[in-house]
Formats: sequence, structure tokens, C-alpha cells
Amino acid sequence: MKFRDQLITLFALILVAVLGWTWLAPTGLQKAPDVQFSTLDGRSIKLTELRGRPVLITFWATTCTSCMKEMPHLISLYRELAPRGLEIIGVAMGYDPINDVIALSKNRQIPYPIAHDTHNKAALAFGDVRLTPTNILIAPDGRIVQQNIGETDMMQMRTKILAMLEQSKILVSVLTFGKASS
Repeated sequence: MKFRDQLITLFALILVAVLGWTWLAPTGLQKAPDVQFSTLDGRSIKLTELRGRPVLITFWATTCTSCMKEMPHLISLYRELAPRGLEIIGVAMGYDPINDVIALSKNRQIPYPIAHDTHNKAALAFGDVRLTPTNILIAPDGRIVQQNIGETDMMQMRTKILAMLEQSKILVSVLTFGKASS
């Protein structure tokens, strides 16, 4: 029985390695910058503190019609996948008046954290983001795996996030199984 358990563990580790390589090895991937967001509700969120889970950063503006069109899809995605580990951080552009950002966030009942990029630090850290919407998907290991300017294909984004969540779940199961059988 012990040999069988070792064989199952080895297979699971190989599966996790293949899945990890498939999602995280394409060329051009880079580490996400070490950014800190100050949210409208007064919280401080360090991007590095969210390692271990997928994170979607969405830069938007109150005057951006594509952003407003995309927002209900982001809210839906957050409500569905946040309980499984997804984090979304909305970043309002620095040129947006803070009162407009607060009003829109309340009016649209945005459930995910919203930061106002008052001094454009986040935009600069992510390559000088100027166009909205810009969506950046960060893998659980902290690498940027997708960056879109303009409306994002939410079904494709959801599929990528689900795969990351499943991969994280498999890795946790393998690590837990390995500890239980030792």
C-alpha cells in the first residue's frame, strides 16, 4: 500500500509540474511589481501579500465607456470566484476626481477593493498604464500571465482563473497528502 501511495504522490507532483509549466512558462512573463494600494475604504493592500492566489488588477476611469461596460462582468466574476481565492483590485486612474470614483463605486455596488491611483504610482509600476480599461492577470506565484488593453474577453479570463484555482487546489492537496502519509 505504501508503494501505491508513493506512486500516486509522484503522479500528482508530475501533473502539478506539467500544469504549472503550461500556465507559467510562456516567454515574456515577468514578476508583478511590488505595489501597495490604498483603497477607498482605508485599507492598504500589498500585492506581495496576495501571493498564492490569482489576482486581477483592473485600471479604469469613470469616463471610460468600455470600463463601465466591463464592470458588471468583473463584479460577477468576483462574486463567483472570490470565495475560491480570486482577488480583484480596481484601480481608478489618478486623473479621475476622487469624489467621482467614490460615487461610482457606491452607485455600482462594486464588491472588490477600489484604489484611487492619486500619484500614478500603480500605473507607472505596471509599465505606465495610460489607456483604460487595462486588465492585468497575476498568477499565484506573482508573475503577470496576461495583460489586456481595452475590453477583455471575460470568458477566456474566467477560464484562465479557474485553471489557476484548480492548479492551486491540486498543489495544496498534494502537499497535504504528502504530509499525511509521512
